[in-house]
Amino acid sequence: MAHLEPLPASTTPELADDFAIFERILGFVPNSLLTMQRRPKMVKGFGVLTKAVMDPEGPVDLGFMRLVAHFASRAAGCRYCEAHSLIAAGIHGIPDEKIAAVWEYADSPLYSEAERVALDFALAAGAVPNAVDPALMARMKEHWSEEQIVQILGAVCLYGFLNRWNDSMATELEDAPKALGEAVLRRGGWTSGRHGGE
Repeated sequence: MAHLEPLPASTTPELADDFAIFERILGFVPNSLLTMQRRPKMVKGFGVLTKAVMDPEGPVDLGFMRLVAHFASRAAGCRYCEAHSLIAAGIHGIPDEKIAAVWEYADSPLYSEAERVALDFALAAGAVPNAVDPALMARMKEHWSEEQIVQILGAVCLYGFLNRWNDSMATELEDAPKALGEAVLRRGGWTSGRHGGE
């Protein structure tokens, strides 16, 4: 059960455009933002940061950026964001079979070596304490430009905010990401709810 209940989107009409950003990303307004709207400036600020990190003109594919977010959230243990990021990955062009193979990314032929390194990086950057070391950064530089590394780390950090928010608020998972989690993530030990609790 959420510590604070989400408010209806209509509670704060001036956030309609901000909520629309996330409807395009996820297909719905997430409960995290419906809770956060108690401080409308936070929703607006988070929307600005999201648009900057998940920039369609950036050098990293937006679907892959959602996979990066998934692995950062996995490192943090945020069940809510693990499921949300996979929904967004599919919406942004990651094929279903690649999403289904997310647990096998390290040796699945569906993932390139560059993608594997970036997902290893997301796990390390999302961990506490941080596990990015010179060897991992050297591997990143073999496959990704400095601009791409900055955008990839931006996704890790963006979701770091959400990981803390959703776990602290025990944000309730919506139906669509919950169904995806049950179908794809459960076989790797995922359960819905805060760190696996309902």
